[in-house]
Amino acid sequence: MHALKKHRPLRRVTLAAATTVTGFVLLLSLKPHTAPTVAQATSSAGQSQSQSPSSGSTSGSSSEGSSGSTKSTGTKTVTGDTIQTRWGPVQVRVTLKNGKITDVTAVSYPSDNPRDQEINSYALPQLRREALAAQNARIDSVSGATYTSDGYRQSLQSALDSAGL
Repeated sequence: MHALKKHRPLRRVTLAAATTVTGFVLLLSLKPHTAPTVAQATSSAGQSQSQSPSSGSTSGSSSEGSSGSTKSTGTKTVTGDTIQTRWGPVQVRVTLKNGKITDVTAVSYPSDNPRDQEINSYALPQLRREALAAQNARIDSVSGATYTSDGYRQSLQSALDSAGL
């Protein structure tokens, strides 16, 4: 009986130490909330500079595209809005030819750490294939890249809206 009481405090100490170390590791692995705010300010300035030429050309072509078919047969490149996700901004550029999506490129996406790069190395090509196959923004999310998928979908939809599709 006396031997069991000796081991019990040691088990408690071991459990408490393991819990403390686990909590400390989880605390250190959290991303600070200030980094996305800085990225948002930087990307917003870039967005306003890159958006104004494309929105000027888009508005002229979409108004003429609805009245005549000559403008809708050309090639048009439209950049979608920058969508802020939990892990960073996502922005998509769409190339359209004859009203069909011919190319989708991720202009900005989370790449701050190796895990972001690993996730996006398989998620972005899959999202591109889905968008080209669907010819719209109704695409499935990639497992393990939910936030990036949602941002990609929203930016793609804003680009298609700007193009008048």
